[in-house]
Amino acid sequence: MKILGIGNAIVDVICKVDDQYLVNNQLTKSTMKLVDESEFKKLLSTLKIEETVSGGSVANSIVGLSQLGNDVGFIGKINADELGQKYEEGLTKEKIQYFYSKKEEVSPTGTCLILITPDAERTMVTFLGIAGKINQNDINEKAVQESEMIFLEGYLWDEGEPKSAFDKAMSLSNTKAMSLSDQFCVERHKSDFLNLVKNKLDIIFANEQEIRALIDAKSFEDVIEFGKQLGKLLIITRGEKGSIAIKNKEIVECQSKPDLKIVDLTGAGDLFAAGFLHGLINDVSTKECLEKGTEMSSKIIQKVGARLD
Repeated sequence: MKILGIGNAIVDVICKVDDQYLVNNQLTKSTMKLVDESEFKKLLSTLKIEETVSGGSVANSIVGLSQLGNDVGFIGKINADELGQKYEEGLTKEKIQYFYSKKEEVSPTGTCLILITPDAERTMVTFLGIAGKINQNDINEKAVQESEMIFLEGYLWDEGEPKSAFDKAMSLSNTKAMSLSDQFCVERHKSDFLNLVKNKLDIIFANEQEIRALIDAKSFEDVIEFGKQLGKLLIITRGEKGSIAIKNKEIVECQSKPDLKIVDLTGAGDLFAAGFLHGLINDVSTKECLEKGTEMSSKIIQKVGARLD
C-alpha cells in the first residue's frame, strides 16, 4: 500500500447559508468549530441539507489519491449506526481499504456541518462523536507497517486517546506526512505541532495562515526562512498566490490557475495534498507535484463538496 491515511471519520453534511446565518450563530467564517451533540442538533434543525458525503480532511485526500489510481487505505473510528454504515460504504465505493471494524458504541458517528456562504467560503461546525475517541487500539499495526507513508491530520491531534493513536502510528511508520488542518487547530496545539513539525514529521502541508500562526511569522519571508532551516519537505498553499514547496535550500513555486468559477472551497487543501502526494509517490519533480496539487484543488473548488466523482 502506498499511503495510509489516519484521521477523523466524519460524515459531511453540506448546507448553503447566508452571511447573516454565521453572525446569528456566532460562527467565524472559514474556520472549524467543535461543538457538543445538543448544539450540533440545534444548528442542524435550522438548515436545509444539500448533500451528505463520507468526509474528514485526510479521508478526502485519500479518496482523491484512490481516484488517481493509487493503492491507499484509511483508519478512522465510526459507530455501527446508520451514518457509520454510510461512511464505510462511501469509502468502499471509492476502492479504499478501510482498516477499522465498526461496532456498537455509546457515541454516534462523527458529523460535520459544512456551511457554504455566497462567496464560496466554507465554515465548519463539527461534532466529533466517536471519531474523537480514536485510540492506540484502533491503529492497525500491520496496515501502518505495510504502507510506504502515513498521512495524518492536525484535526486528529488531541490530548489523551487520540494522541496515543497518533504516537503509535508514527512510531511504526517509515515516512510521516501531516496537514496542519486549520488555524484555530494550530493555535490550540501550537507547542505540540511545532514539536511535530521540527522533530517527528517528514512532510508538512499547511496554508499560509496556519504556518504563520505556528511560527508567529510577521511576513511570508519569515516562513521561507523557517522552511529552509527545517530540513523537511514543507508545502504551503497560498490561495490565489499559488503554492510553494521548500526543502533545505530548494524552493519551488507554482502559480494558481486563473479565471476559475469558484463555487465552494471545501476540500481545496485536501485535494491539493492528494495531487501533491500522487506526484511524490510516483517520483515526479517537485514542480510537477505542485502542479498536480493545483490541478486537483482547482477542480474541486468549482463544484459543491469535496468529491471529484
